[in-house]
Amino acid sequence: MKKAMTISYEIGSKLYMNITNKCPCNCTFCIRNNADGAYGSDPLWLEHEPTPDEIRDDLMKRDIASYEEIVFCGYGEPTSRIDVLIQSAAFLRSLDGCPPLRLNTNGLSDIISGRPTAAGLCEMFDTISISLNAGTEDEYMRVTRPRFPEAFSAMQKFTSDCVKTGKAKIIMSVVDVIPQEQIDASRSLAEKLGAALRVRKYDA
Repeated sequence: MKKAMTISYEIGSKLYMNITNKCPCNCTFCIRNNADGAYGSDPLWLEHEPTPDEIRDDLMKRDIASYEEIVFCGYGEPTSRIDVLIQSAAFLRSLDGCPPLRLNTNGLSDIISGRPTAAGLCEMFDTISISLNAGTEDEYMRVTRPRFPEAFSAMQKFTSDCVKTGKAKIIMSVVDVIPQEQIDASRSLAEKLGAALRVRKYDA
């Protein structure tokens, strides 16, 4: 029997949503370069991108109110499917006892979608965590390896636009494998944009 796709998976008290494997970046430290899953999950490579109905059906098998937080993250950039992302978040918000929602993103949804996206996303999510990865453009481009040459400036504009909405907690994140001077530069950049900085532990 064919194994079901992993659309959602649990890590501790949180539920993570895996709605796409598409991503316009190829980060040097990306966990999917080293494993098929995250933190002991089933494989996160999708046979196909789940439809909104498949995502809803998967969620209805879960006790939504029992989670501390629901995080759209997975094995791809969630905003690569921004309409399905927002639709899925809206469905969750319609359920009784929906916990806070968080989006983990590379912050490139404006160039992916070809339109401003911050307002719509901040309307749906309580927290938006943006992968900064490095505090200077040269290092960001080297580590993140984005498909878009304007990625560093686009990511900053998205962050600033999110902060200006005042509707969500905005965090920029870096992984602790980068040099301390890059962490310091990242903190300065995050402060300039009005966001908090989170230095997260890398788990291969």
